[in-house]
Amino acid sequence: LCHHFLVNDVPHYCNTSWIQAISPNLTFQQRLNLTIPKRTDDSLDECSRFTPVDLDIETIMKYGLNSTQTCEQGWVYPTMKVPTLVTEFDLVCDRRDLCDISQSIFMGGLLAGSLIFSSLSDSRMSILVALFIMAFFGCIISLASHFYVYIALRFIVGTALAGISISVATLSSEWVGPSYRPQALIIIHCANALGQMALAGIAYFVPDWRLFQITVSAPAFLVFFYSWVLPSSARWLITKKKMKEAKDSLLRAAAANNRVISEDVIDQLAPERKVPSKCILDLFKKSYLRNMTLIMAWIWFVDSLVYYEVSFHVGDFGLNIYLTQLIFGAVEIPSRILSIFLLQWIGRKKCQSTWLVLGGIVCVMISVLPKEYPLIVTVLAVIGKSSMAAAFSTTYLFSAEIFPTVVRQFGLGFCSTFARVAGILAPLLGILAKYHLAIPMFTCGSLALIAGILCFFLPETCNKDLQDLIQSEHPRT
Repeated sequence: LCHHFLVNDVPHYCNTSWIQAISPNLTFQQRLNLTIPKRTDDSLDECSRFTPVDLDIETIMKYGLNSTQTCEQGWVYPTMKVPTLVTEFDLVCDRRDLCDISQSIFMGGLLAGSLIFSSLSDSRMSILVALFIMAFFGCIISLASHFYVYIALRFIVGTALAGISISVATLSSEWVGPSYRPQALIIIHCANALGQMALAGIAYFVPDWRLFQITVSAPAFLVFFYSWVLPSSARWLITKKKMKEAKDSLLRAAAANNRVISEDVIDQLAPERKVPSKCILDLFKKSYLRNMTLIMAWIWFVDSLVYYEVSFHVGDFGLNIYLTQLIFGAVEIPSRILSIFLLQWIGRKKCQSTWLVLGGIVCVMISVLPKEYPLIVTVLAVIGKSSMAAAFSTTYLFSAEIFPTVVRQFGLGFCSTFARVAGILAPLLGILAKYHLAIPMFTCGSLALIAGILCFFLPETCNKDLQDLIQSEHPRT
């Protein structure tokens, strides 16, 4: 979402400094009127100019110019007082699509991170490595001297970000009991919403894109050092028969919660034999696990596609981009908190289906509304984004509970891979709006409705203990 503020469109016109050599006393507006053609609505064209001529100013003012050309000498940005990503790298006109392409490449980094970090079974170490990479390369982005360097560095940051999201979901679900598991994961996601709200303020008060990049990346170093107190998953350590480390982690947790736990009780948790190492292919060896994996992967795909499609076009709904982003972040908190209660009252799959269907209906409604009603469209977009935010939180919890401990990181990584593919497609889907404005939102709405129906083919995990091992048959039949 940081990138969206960096590439916010700004007024721009072709560089027509050639006319200053003919008449240096012209005002800026006079230069534009003489050298920039007008559109049919009488506004100045931002992507073309009149071809330079070797005539005196009196002749030009009397007869005007006719022949036009593209902005061969670049652009000028009359309203910008500080450098932005758009003004520094000229991301306008025929280069505007580079903004969406760069966002897709960032999502490609998330895809790569899902594949890389899903194979690292130690969630704690994954978090530490990913945090450092994100903080370091996030700050290095501010030094980028070329747009393609900027894209490459953001790919690396995306890789780290995926590792953090997967590992945090795994670690939190394995440390918290069934009754408090929804609260744990959703509180983490509410912090994400607070970050979105803060992002709107930072983007408003720090318009210089390089300083903005440092401001949003550097705090991750503080979190990195704090994260050294994170314990490894006791469940994972036990399945690996690393009983000493598991015992230390459990005793630390008991002391932090003012509880007393006997070491003999911990010893009884040890499996009879060390569980063989698993790989991602184990998700497909049992029919019940294979079906759950594919359905959950589709839900992740739809969650991501709809959530990012709405988020990336925060400035296209007719209101101030900073205010809209602030609202978008704020509305996620109540919807996610509401999910805590819904997850206990109606269960995981009904809650998941409810949010997906609501988000799907809203997207379809947005697709048929004309842009002449920006307030209504923005309200619907806010409802849709809050619904998909709650759906995303539910998906993280649901996925963490469905997969057994020995393949949980693989399962979350596999599903997250589908989410990242959707993230790559989301900016490209937005490009299709040039053919018809309804295509992106109608597509998102239709896919969300299908995902909402598929939820009912998943097992209910509400108030159930996590499965540690892969069962020979469906564990809840």
